[in-house]
Amino acid sequence: MTSEKMPKPRILYESAAESAALRTLALDHITAVDTTPRQLAEAAAQAGCAGICLFMEPMAVLPAMLPFDLYGAPRARRELASCFADLALSLDLAYPFTLTGRSDLALFDTAFETTAELGARLVNVLAYDRDPARRLDNFGRFCDSAAEFDLGVAVEFYPPSQICSLAAALELVGAVDRPGRVGVNVDILHLVRSGGTLAELKAAPAGSILYGQLCDGMLAAPEDIEHEASRARMLAGEGQFDLAGFVASLPLETRFSVEIPRDHALAQSCERRVADAVDSVRAALGWEERKTAESPPALRRP
Repeated sequence: MTSEKMPKPRILYESAAESAALRTLALDHITAVDTTPRQLAEAAAQAGCAGICLFMEPMAVLPAMLPFDLYGAPRARRELASCFADLALSLDLAYPFTLTGRSDLALFDTAFETTAELGARLVNVLAYDRDPARRLDNFGRFCDSAAEFDLGVAVEFYPPSQICSLAAALELVGAVDRPGRVGVNVDILHLVRSGGTLAELKAAPAGSILYGQLCDGMLAAPEDIEHEASRARMLAGEGQFDLAGFVASLPLETRFSVEIPRDHALAQSCERRVADAVDSVRAALGWEERKTAESPPALRRP
C-alpha cells in the first residue's frame, strides 16, 4: 500500500443540514436493470430522484441488463453527461469495481477516466482476494489511483465476498485512513444477512460511512442470498427490516439509493417498477418527493 501524500480532496457531500432537509434518493441500476444508462437517468428523474447508481458496463450475471458501451464511446459519454445536467441528476456511485487475487490495477484506469468524466462521486468496490496482505496492498493502490481522478472509494461488504461484514469493511478502510474519501457503502440487506447491527453502524468512526442502500426483506435469510441480493428484494414495507432505524443510525450527510431488484416484476413497465420501489421507500421513511421545476421527459425505450 502506498503512503504518498494525497492531493487535498474535494468535498463529496453537501452540508449535513442541507442533506437532512432534502432527504433525496438515488435510483440504483438493478432496480431498473432493463435500462441503458440514459434510460436509467430518465427513469430516476421521472420518479423524482436526485441521482443514480450506475453500472458502467453490462454484467453477465444480470441477464436482463441491456447492452450498452460507455468505455469505447466518447460521444455516448458526452451525451450521457449532458443528460445528467439537463435532468439535474448526480452520479452517486459507479459499479462494478471488483478486486480479486488476479486483478491488474492498471486495467481500472479506463473505468476511472470514464467514471470521472461522468461526474461520479464514488466508485463501489467488492473485494474477493483471499490473501489479506495482498488485498490490503491492492486496495490501497486502487484508492491512490481513484484519487488521481478525484473519485472517492466506497467498499461494499457482502457476505459471499472476502469483506463480508461491516466490521471487516471498517477495518479495511481504517487501514487506508482517508476518512470522507475512502469509506463504506452500507447496504441494509448485507448488514442484516451478515449479522450486523444498528449499534455497530452508530459506533462507526466519523467519515467511515459514505453511502447507504435501501430495500426490505425478511429477517430469516432465504436459501440463496446471492439471488435475493441481485434479483429478489422486497419493496419497503413488505418485509421486516428497520429502514427508519437504519437511516437514523447513519450520519446526516449520508446519501441513499433505492436498490430493489425484483425480477418477478419485469413484465411490468420500468416506470411502474421504479415508482413502486421509490415510493415504497419514501412512504416507509416519511420523505417527500423532490420537487422539480419541470416534468422530466418520458422514458425512452430502444
